[in-house]
Amino acid sequence: MGASVRMTEEAAPPLELRGISKSFGGVAALRDVDFVLRRGEIHGLVGENGAGKSTLMKIIAGLHGQYDGRMAIDGRPVHFRSPREALAAGIGMVHQELSVVPDLSVAENVYLGQQPTKGGIVDWRAMMDGARRHLASLGIDVDPGARMGSLAIGLQQLIELARVLFSGARIVILDEPTSALSPPEVQRLFEVLRGVRASGRSIVFISHFLDDVLAISDTVTIFRNGRLIATEAAGTIDKGWLIQRMIGRGHEELEGSYTGAIALYSKPDAPVVLDVRGLAAGRAFADVSLDVRAGEVLGIYGYMGCGLIELARTLFGKLRADAGTMSIGGKVLRPRSTAEACRAGIAFVPESRRSMLFHTEPVYKNMSISVLGRIGRLLLRPSVEKDIARRHVQSLSIRPPTVETLLGSLSGGNQQKVALAKWLTWPPKVLVLSEPTRGMDVGAKEDVVRIVKGLREQGMGVVVLSTEPETVLSLADRIVVMKKGRIVHEFAGRTVSKDQLLEAA
Repeated sequence: MGASVRMTEEAAPPLELRGISKSFGGVAALRDVDFVLRRGEIHGLVGENGAGKSTLMKIIAGLHGQYDGRMAIDGRPVHFRSPREALAAGIGMVHQELSVVPDLSVAENVYLGQQPTKGGIVDWRAMMDGARRHLASLGIDVDPGARMGSLAIGLQQLIELARVLFSGARIVILDEPTSALSPPEVQRLFEVLRGVRASGRSIVFISHFLDDVLAISDTVTIFRNGRLIATEAAGTIDKGWLIQRMIGRGHEELEGSYTGAIALYSKPDAPVVLDVRGLAAGRAFADVSLDVRAGEVLGIYGYMGCGLIELARTLFGKLRADAGTMSIGGKVLRPRSTAEACRAGIAFVPESRRSMLFHTEPVYKNMSISVLGRIGRLLLRPSVEKDIARRHVQSLSIRPPTVETLLGSLSGGNQQKVALAKWLTWPPKVLVLSEPTRGMDVGAKEDVVRIVKGLREQGMGVVVLSTEPETVLSLADRIVVMKKGRIVHEFAGRTVSKDQLLEAA
């Protein structure tokens, strides 16, 4: 009887796709892909930005209704034309760009679209109690009446995952679920996912964190250039094997930041371009003192919630400092706005690309927005804007290489390159990068490493703030570690490993 059941399950897995192909504007995003998800399996998906993995998942989740090939759920042919249809069939997806409603409460977000009612009126007590129980079962201790937007992004992501799980989804697609989580939060998430797997539900785990993929997945599939390259049992492969098949070229330097110790080379004799003394901002951070020298990349590492994001925003004038001083090239700066920071020579690329880019505008307009006043004070000059953009598209290897393409159609890694290009026409004295490689694959991270190191060679001072140790290790000449709003350690003129960073934080 048991063998018969197993044979039936093998013959009709929860999800099966055959010969899936999808193009956008004549450019193939997927080419004849076969993919199978087994019952009670966590299936890891890796690949460069634009490799096709997210496109495949959006087909499964009903976001892309036009494609070639066939899909089956439990052996039954399906063709979803909306996320609602997919959800009705038991498929839920948690996107990297969260879809929470920040002005609603935690409970309202957990029950979004399915609020309990009593006599035709929302039963607020039942909703609050139910949300508290649901979240507690996942190890999430949060006031269900709290405003969602007031919570750290890592906690928001866990709550969105809870919403999908409690919607009854049997197949859950997670897009970069650990990108905003600290190591303890990642372990808590993994405990939840193992419980979901034990219940017989299936999970697709899309991530650029190769350690996380190997730690939680039963099976791993690699995509490259719209094709499925390989599918292997996670226990039989390692990061080097994954990286080689993901990018297949020139991966040795970045691979080192994933696996080994990195030698730091600070520049103690170079002139100081940014000097910060005793900087403080509310409860976010206090007594932060650091300096950045010309031609140096200073890495600032810490767990989510340690004050990194607030420090980055304060350096750029988005947050007002309560105490302390900043100097640019020896001149005291007290930025009361981002415009003042820009004029002083500071540029900023935030952790959220959506906050600084215009997704419905073409690439060239996103690149030229910061220099319009210099290339045409009274009239726009599209031809000049496009010429500038074409140079950046070529030098940064942005794909597709057309400046008229709408930004929203680019992969996350290529959007980040556009965000960097925005500041490269007239380079600043100091470039502040908050989570510059968050949600990016190994290949795209390599490109960012190349770009940032090129800026360093031009004499620019760069500050990289990240909760990803691999990002800091692959970019920094010197590293400081923040913990609970304070700098607690500095690594300079020596080798440092990921384990040492994690221990210091």
